[in-house]
Amino acid sequence: MANIVTCKTKDGKTIQYVDEVIGSGSMKDVYFSPDKSYVVAFYHKPQNDQARERINMITGRYRQNIFEQSGGDYWKGLFCWPTDVVEHGDKVGIVVPSYQQHFFFRYGSKNNDFLGIKGREKEGKWFASANNQNKFLDPRERGNTLNYLKVCLLLTRAVRRMHAAGLCHSDLSYKNVLIDPELGHACIIDVDGLVVPGKYPPDVVGTPDFIAPEVVTTSHLPKDDAKRVLPSIATDRHALSVLIYMYLLFRHPLRGGKIHDMDDEVRDESLAMGEKALFIEHPTDHSNAVKLSQVSSFSLPWADPQKIPYTVLGPYLTPLFDRAFIDGLHDPSKRPTADEWETALVKTVDLVQPCQNGACEQKWYVFFRQNETGMSLLWNAIQR
Repeated sequence: MANIVTCKTKDGKTIQYVDEVIGSGSMKDVYFSPDKSYVVAFYHKPQNDQARERINMITGRYRQNIFEQSGGDYWKGLFCWPTDVVEHGDKVGIVVPSYQQHFFFRYGSKNNDFLGIKGREKEGKWFASANNQNKFLDPRERGNTLNYLKVCLLLTRAVRRMHAAGLCHSDLSYKNVLIDPELGHACIIDVDGLVVPGKYPPDVVGTPDFIAPEVVTTSHLPKDDAKRVLPSIATDRHALSVLIYMYLLFRHPLRGGKIHDMDDEVRDESLAMGEKALFIEHPTDHSNAVKLSQVSSFSLPWADPQKIPYTVLGPYLTPLFDRAFIDGLHDPSKRPTADEWETALVKTVDLVQPCQNGACEQKWYVFFRQNETGMSLLWNAIQR
């Protein structure tokens, strides 16, 4: 049995952890407390003075301003926020609450959990594409339209609160959120790298698929170059818009059929996500439209915008997607804020009605004048 290590946090609290690594990422090794109510995560590399100051501020003042105010308990369910800094030997780490139980797979993958993911955390990437869901996940894990709207609403509220505190995540993506579509829960994780614009610079530029075009376009420049664009609240807004689109439509808004460089995959990717980024559902420029010949059968019908266009999400979300991926894709000042997304999602939830076909997997649809069939667009698309 592994040893139990006892040490103290920076402010003198006694903590313990089991000396057995339960997870290891690019930046930290993670250990459970004996009762598994929290984890201790030690950084691989020594932290410089600026990094230590940022960690101290995140576990101190910024945490207090969010969680120790009136209504602070509500936010504890939407963030997995570090509570303390710990130094043990030559290692620096953070103490973080354990994930809530609903963020672990109850059923896992298909065919009696052939992937062996039952009991593992519900990383958001599992649910962001129709291919992943249909190919791998047990149907009981997949959720429905109403619960995905709830998931997006919670993520949006969390981002809105973070931005109101003057913070940006810098790496908002399906890798750094946990979601539970079965019951409609969501939580932002890995917040120890939060950016304070102008004070604490980002450790990373983001995760591919979620990096704003202006960041991708200038990523070849040195960090101190005045033309280099680094993560900020404006780039978080792009990432949030992508997350919402993917969780409601199970496809990526910029990954269409257009090829920019036949000979250089890296350059092609850089152009597609950066300088030449183009919405796959752009109303006038169809050069990046989805080519169904390139789409997996597991992704259908969701991968086909002709069958399930973004406009099926109703009169409140549609104009925000227009701003995010048409007007604001290359003009950050025009991107919708988290507050605007929150308002639109609340109004959209009010429009949701149960699908009249009992065989429909999504079970709910957004009812509005152009969508009065009484059946979800998924069911209608399957019938075509």
